[in-house]
Amino acid sequence: MKIGFIGLGNMGGPMAANLAKAGHDVVGFDMANVAIDGVTLADSGAAAASGADVVITMLPNGQILRAVAAEIIPAMAQGAALVDCSTVDVDSARAVAEDAATAGLLSVDAPVSGGVGGAEGGTLTFMAGGSADAFAKAAPLFDIMGQKAVHCGDAGAGQSAKICNNMILGVTMIATCEAFALADKLGLDRQKMFDVVSTSSGYSWTMNAYCPAPGVGPQSPSDNDYKPGFASELMLKDLRLSQQAAGSVNADTPMGEMARDLYTQFVENEDGLGMDFSAMLPRFEKRDRS
Repeated sequence: MKIGFIGLGNMGGPMAANLAKAGHDVVGFDMANVAIDGVTLADSGAAAASGADVVITMLPNGQILRAVAAEIIPAMAQGAALVDCSTVDVDSARAVAEDAATAGLLSVDAPVSGGVGGAEGGTLTFMAGGSADAFAKAAPLFDIMGQKAVHCGDAGAGQSAKICNNMILGVTMIATCEAFALADKLGLDRQKMFDVVSTSSGYSWTMNAYCPAPGVGPQSPSDNDYKPGFASELMLKDLRLSQQAAGSVNADTPMGEMARDLYTQFVENEDGLGMDFSAMLPRFEKRDRS
């Protein structure tokens, strides 16, 4: 299959490399000067998209997605599929899907979970929105780049699922970090805390798989000075998207709103920029109720 891949950064680069390694003809484009094993570089997004069976995008935000889509959709062949793996606002995802449909293209919004490690290892999870035919065309590529793909519904459903998932993640990480900081002040050993909570009703992914306490539980960014597996500023982006979506449908999400505000403070006014989102734990360790 001929694949155009636009956005070859920390996530897109390894995803494109895995597709090339699997034997696909991958032509890529990125604004930065990059070199990706097995990927032929084009001099524009339109050139990468021209003649492709599937074009995959991995971009920073909805505004850039809309601009790129406006460039590449006219260059794509009838019946080709545009698969956007960015995490963007639902309105942008739906607008691009509508433009693609008008041009006679299939489209899927398919944001991912799994981070850079998942992109490199081909173990991402894809949350996909679009028609059944569009999902079917993209599914063999999802199988190469990831371990699971869920067809969530029509256009925008993939972004909706990602936003809801990461709102839960952000809220749960804050609660997990608060609990460890409280345990410290109560004199409770962190390992004992983990042993109880990880097998009790406090069980969560943030505790059991991504523990924010160094030296406790499986290896995680906390064991590497909180160098990011998932950066705090990316969590903030997703929480902002969740609250934008909540506002658009008049949904009451007070915990999501509070999590957004805490990560805003952490990233913009404290030392969270460039740190893993689990670095909320040392933040809470240094604070009291005053």
